[in-house]
Amino acid sequence: MIVFFVGFILFQFLLSENEIQTYLERSVPYVGTEILRIDGIDGTGIKVAVIDTGVDFNHPDLFGWGPDGKVVGGYNFIREDELPLDTNGHGTQVAGVIAADGQAIGIAPKAKILAYKVSEDGEGVSSELIIRAIEKAIEDGADIINISLGVNKTNAKIDRAVSIALEEGIFVVTAAGNDGPGLKTIGSPGRNFGSVTVGATYNNLTSSLVATLEVDEKPYTVIPMVGSTKLEEPIIGKIIFGGFGKIENLKEIDVKDAILIVERGSDVEGELLYFSIKENNAANAGAKAMIVYNNKPGIFLGELIHEFMEPGYKPQIPVVSVDREEGIEIKESIKNGNEASMHLFYNPDFVAHFSSRGPVSPFYLKPDIVAPGAYINSTQNNGGYNFTSGTSYAAPHVSGAAALLLQKNPELHHHEIKSLLLTTVEPVSDAYGKEFSVHEAGAGRLDIGNAYGAKLIIIPPNFVVNVSSDDIIAEKQFELKLIDSTLDNFDVKFEGPEFIKFESFLEDNALQIKMNIVEENFGDYEGKIIVNHDDTRYVIPFLLHYTQGSISVNQQNQKLFFDIYHPEEWSFAKISVTNSKDGRTDTTTAVPNRNASIEIYENVEYWIDAKIRVEGNTTNAFNTIVISSLPENSHRSEIIDIPEKQIGIIAGIVIIIGIIGLIKRKQSM
Repeated sequence: MIVFFVGFILFQFLLSENEIQTYLERSVPYVGTEILRIDGIDGTGIKVAVIDTGVDFNHPDLFGWGPDGKVVGGYNFIREDELPLDTNGHGTQVAGVIAADGQAIGIAPKAKILAYKVSEDGEGVSSELIIRAIEKAIEDGADIINISLGVNKTNAKIDRAVSIALEEGIFVVTAAGNDGPGLKTIGSPGRNFGSVTVGATYNNLTSSLVATLEVDEKPYTVIPMVGSTKLEEPIIGKIIFGGFGKIENLKEIDVKDAILIVERGSDVEGELLYFSIKENNAANAGAKAMIVYNNKPGIFLGELIHEFMEPGYKPQIPVVSVDREEGIEIKESIKNGNEASMHLFYNPDFVAHFSSRGPVSPFYLKPDIVAPGAYINSTQNNGGYNFTSGTSYAAPHVSGAAALLLQKNPELHHHEIKSLLLTTVEPVSDAYGKEFSVHEAGAGRLDIGNAYGAKLIIIPPNFVVNVSSDDIIAEKQFELKLIDSTLDNFDVKFEGPEFIKFESFLEDNALQIKMNIVEENFGDYEGKIIVNHDDTRYVIPFLLHYTQGSISVNQQNQKLFFDIYHPEEWSFAKISVTNSKDGRTDTTTAVPNRNASIEIYENVEYWIDAKIRVEGNTTNAFNTIVISSLPENSHRSEIIDIPEKQIGIIAGIVIIIGIIGLIKRKQSM
């Protein structure tokens, strides 16, 4: 199995000769580290494992190998007789965000790094090496593991290794991936239920340019090109198609004061028609703005400023990119000069287009949180600094944050640190002011200052509930743990669909909530429970499945038995049962008037997903059950998968041993 690194976008901005400027001082203060700095909380005593391409411990901001250095240990899994020195740069950039301590200052500058080199070039690594690195980090006493790499699909072995680290009390942070903006694009280990999976936002005002585009009042997703600047007010004008944006294309049409839409690339094979050339042609023809749609599926980030632009070139009009499908839709809808509106403005708390999205499961939420991951200028190999973008650099912001909270509260368990970080976030909104979905932004954007000042730990920090036509009430209990406080000044508010009647009350050190569905409105819905306590606002996002059918489950000894209900006549159901601890899924089927069951082997929570066939259509039903009564010696019989050729060899060896045994027996007689 080949596991590919979470890709990253690299930006290198050339300043005047000999001028060096680092920008960790933008994202680090932005996520709220100032108060902690004043209180002397800097990561002292915390060890963070970075599983990556190694770390350049010769960099002045990450200097030193061994007990007295910044990098106190680790292992080189590529060349086992050498130290884990980074020759690629990715791991050094990640480590810099966490703990750089020099010209650049990371989130937790006094934390120590354990460097595990599992790739030489950042292109790929076997899943076995990631697993070995996780095991070594556990052995070496890591407090936190940062994994800014992964795959865009499920890898059960890596996920199980992460779960083992969590069982050992280690806080594990994983990057969501850079396969956005589509949904269902998070792979392993970001899919792991217990890890903190981090998506990326912009990081500060001057690097957070976002754009909106509406054509005949219909909104489209667009990305400003590097080199465009913010507008004081929206540009409004007729929209015109201009081919590939060549001079000869624009001579044939009147684009004065229009918003021009052109196709990326050229119709001439091998012609290099840069975005800067298209922009210059459009501006000279009188266009007020330009849209470039992709010449292949997906959206892209374009650059007007690049090393191949003409000498003295400066962008004159704003330019945005749009994916091919939407671009063609806009082009084909143009009739009689449709009116369009384009706006470019700053919005730091905006999910980056490349950030991978959930969902990954109907039973829990991913990503968990978002953090700055765009235009991060971190430590680079050979003593340098480079602008980088990707969820690879959002994740270490959270790892550094966990280091700070662990220093302040060393007695807290990793799931309690997770709660502090996830429930004290800042809201993240799109270009129209609407908050991003939990599948895009998780709970919201990291705010270390809020987490540091929090006096309440809420378990769980988010949740999923299931209701159906025959069971319209959902109840949930939250454990409340106080930090030097009381439950005075405690208030609960509900933000969710209007057809849900919400109730809550305190019982001892627990918050009980009840959701009652008062209107038939099947589907998936999300919302938030807002808790205000001692001047701190806590956010608990939730997802509610409201299904027509339902599946009930009960345990008898080492088996789970299922009953399917649907208000209409159903003919067949496929039932999947997932072990929440290791991700293992078993399936069975059910038909009317026949019981369905499945064996279980472990005391954990099981997730049940039923796909019910009704008159040629398939609908879902969900349930969960926590098992705690199985005997300790319950276990699954493992079948060893041995290739056919090896079976033959083994059989031959067995025969030979048998013959030798007979000969020896005869000789001894």
